[in-house]
Amino acid sequence: MFFDYYYILWVLPAVIFAIWASARVSTTFQKYSAQLSHLGLSGSQAARKVLDASGVYQTKIEKTGGSLTDHYDPRTNIIRLSDSVCDRTSTAAIGVAAHEAGHAVQYAQGYLPIKIRNAIIPVTNIGSRLAIPLILIGLLFAGEGGGLGNLAYLGVLCFGLSTLFQLITLPVEFDASRRALRALESTHILTGEELYGARKVLTAAALTYVAALAVSLTQLFRLLAIVNRRNGRR
Repeated sequence: MFFDYYYILWVLPAVIFAIWASARVSTTFQKYSAQLSHLGLSGSQAARKVLDASGVYQTKIEKTGGSLTDHYDPRTNIIRLSDSVCDRTSTAAIGVAAHEAGHAVQYAQGYLPIKIRNAIIPVTNIGSRLAIPLILIGLLFAGEGGGLGNLAYLGVLCFGLSTLFQLITLPVEFDASRRALRALESTHILTGEELYGARKVLTAAALTYVAALAVSLTQLFRLLAIVNRRNGRR
């Protein structure tokens, strides 16, 4: 009977970290949702000011359903802000909205990491769909000859593309938060403790991307270890 101790030793701690990071985002956002900005600007108004301060006038801002479903869509050049952010005047809402505005500024200014991330998305999507089937086929035929066992390594390589995507995502997200906080401070949208609250929310959100990379990396190492162990039985 196969016991996947690689998962227990490597992946499970990363998964627990990811769960904790996700919970921390929710609690931190909830905490600073009670801290209102002195100007009384809503998330959408703050995002507009951040965009205008960077000379990005064509990006539109729309409201979308849900909580913390905020995102920037580069295909339509639209920032979509959730119910918990769009019309709220808290430092938490303003921080999240400004972060999404930071992404729009990245696109407008041709920020290199985001260009790289966009370029590998199609390949990453294909790789993520092929990874597990290739690994399973390779493991099934390991030791049978004909080179079919090597398909497992190709599957691991395909999985590695998603890990690469997570890795490139980190500087993109960190830079968007940096741009957001800098704009919020320079335009005096938030000051003092208000800026501190927004920074805490964005820092908590950044941890979720670190956790996602940790899970992906440990899964990659686990899959490679499983394939190596199986091929070592030839």
